[in-house]
Amino acid sequence: MADLFTQRLNQAMDLRNIRQSDFVKAAEEHGVKLGRSHVSQYVNGKTKPRPEIECFLAAVLRVDARWLAGERVPFDECPATFDDVQKIAARNDSIHMAQRNVEHTRARGVEHNIERNSAYYIEQTNDHNVEQQGIEHINIEHSDAEHATPSTLNNNAVAANIEHSSTIAQQSSATDRHHPQQPSTGQEHVMEPQFDNSVQDPSFTDVPSSVTEGQPTVRSRRTFTKSHKLDNVLYDVRGPVVNEAARMEAAGMHVMKLNIGNPAPFGFRTPDEVVYDMAQQLTDTEGYSASKGLFSARKAIMQYAQLKHLPNVGVEDVYTGNGVSELINLSMSALLDNGDEVLLPAPDYPLWTACVTLAGGKPVHYICDEQSEWYPDIDDMRAKITDRTKAIVIINPNNPTGALYPKEVLEQIVDLAREHQLMIFSDEIYDRLVMDGLEHTSIASLAPDLFCVTYSGLSKSHMIAGYRIGWMVLSGNKAIAKDYIEGIDMLTNMRICSNVPAQSIVQTALGGHQSVNDYLVPGGRLYEQREYIYEALNSIDGITAVKPKAAFYIFPKIDVRKFNIHDDEQFALDLLHDEKLLIVQGTGFNWKDPDHFRVVYLPRVEVLKGAVEKMTDFFGYYRQ
Repeated sequence: MADLFTQRLNQAMDLRNIRQSDFVKAAEEHGVKLGRSHVSQYVNGKTKPRPEIECFLAAVLRVDARWLAGERVPFDECPATFDDVQKIAARNDSIHMAQRNVEHTRARGVEHNIERNSAYYIEQTNDHNVEQQGIEHINIEHSDAEHATPSTLNNNAVAANIEHSSTIAQQSSATDRHHPQQPSTGQEHVMEPQFDNSVQDPSFTDVPSSVTEGQPTVRSRRTFTKSHKLDNVLYDVRGPVVNEAARMEAAGMHVMKLNIGNPAPFGFRTPDEVVYDMAQQLTDTEGYSASKGLFSARKAIMQYAQLKHLPNVGVEDVYTGNGVSELINLSMSALLDNGDEVLLPAPDYPLWTACVTLAGGKPVHYICDEQSEWYPDIDDMRAKITDRTKAIVIINPNNPTGALYPKEVLEQIVDLAREHQLMIFSDEIYDRLVMDGLEHTSIASLAPDLFCVTYSGLSKSHMIAGYRIGWMVLSGNKAIAKDYIEGIDMLTNMRICSNVPAQSIVQTALGGHQSVNDYLVPGGRLYEQREYIYEALNSIDGITAVKPKAAFYIFPKIDVRKFNIHDDEQFALDLLHDEKLLIVQGTGFNWKDPDHFRVVYLPRVEVLKGAVEKMTDFFGYYRQ
């Protein structure tokens, strides 16, 4: 049935000229939690929505929710309304409350009352449904259950469950037209047990069989859904478009990947000395380390921070992690209460927005100005500060734009943080991948009186993304963050420690000759690949790009009027299907308009030439 739902969803979208983005906009208007990635999964048949979301989709499409769910009714017989969505949500709340009450009673050890209480709560919910919706009550007679075949029993159980399932509650005006629906693989549904009066109810193995004798009571089986905290979480760097690419590769197609900053597959090798030193220390790194990390690793990171002029940093202010990603999640979880706001760049690396959301905070995006080398718009940043704002996040050098912020811009951000007493989080994982003779400035070096957290690691600069070694450094006025630091320490202890073999090579990696510098000068791979991709993209009619100064990403702009693009995820899918070329759409980086995409220029120039040829052909004919 999930396939039929997907087929009908796409048919209705074509008929009503509804785009995926229209669902998201309507959800915002009606207070429904529905993200862009969720809509994409429904449209592509990856999953089936919950009943209230299914009804919401039907309301937007102005079709009968039963038809959309796969029932054999005319598609416009009784179109769903947004009022139906609220009714279903309220009905589900009452059912879930009843189930929780039953589970609470059971947890207190009152086993002999469970059967009676379960029947009572479900019947009360059903009676409420009958009174409000006029749905005919379905009973499974004991005599029928006694002589029925297993398949009949299962059908009857499913039919009885549908009486109080919210999958049909959305059609209150069509009470005589409901058809029972079998649950299908890959969708969220309520599964019913089969009943036999000669067999003890398997749901309650500690209840004597005598309790269940007589007419069996139909009860709903508990199901498990993902947390609603994930409703607004996106990570399209490995999202629906990447899933489609994986499906195509599994079918034997070759896909050129320009979507993820993973150096190793493109021929970038880890320095030999780093590999040798790890091999020599493997037997010494079999056990846990201290929660913050090996002393030798933290000492080397502390010295590196001192070279970057970070103020007031000691060994105890350094925390190692399984990549920077883990530490971002940890530091947001330690900081935020529900409703706390964090200023984030747009575009951003989407993990930041996701971690703020998961921690209960509210991500507030300030604009980075494409007309000003993608530097943060300080006026926009200032305008978005409220009494709930706790911190400012900067990503410098920036992913996805490749921008490098000059000292004067950083000083303005520090002044703003100082004025409003805000923390500063600075993601500097690309600080050693700077070109054109420019120098990276750490914002913490400009803010000795503020509390700053600075992130970096070896994944990009030393081409060892798979080793998973990153770190964060606390600097500046730590006295004002004493309680927060206790929270960080608690979460750090809870995860035990980061990858110890990877920690063992930090000292080697940060000392001596930095081989990455050879890539960043004229004649070096990254420099030459940056030069090529910048010129080549700007030569495509309808595409413009700002030249990146660091990292290995470029964020070109699309002339959406020329190409009639209104859904950039669909654009990315179309490029994938037509040219077998994988990129990430701009909205995947929390950029609000569907007019950008990110290209990773890690492949060699000859490979990039093939990719640009494919793009040139594609944009030559593409109109959405």
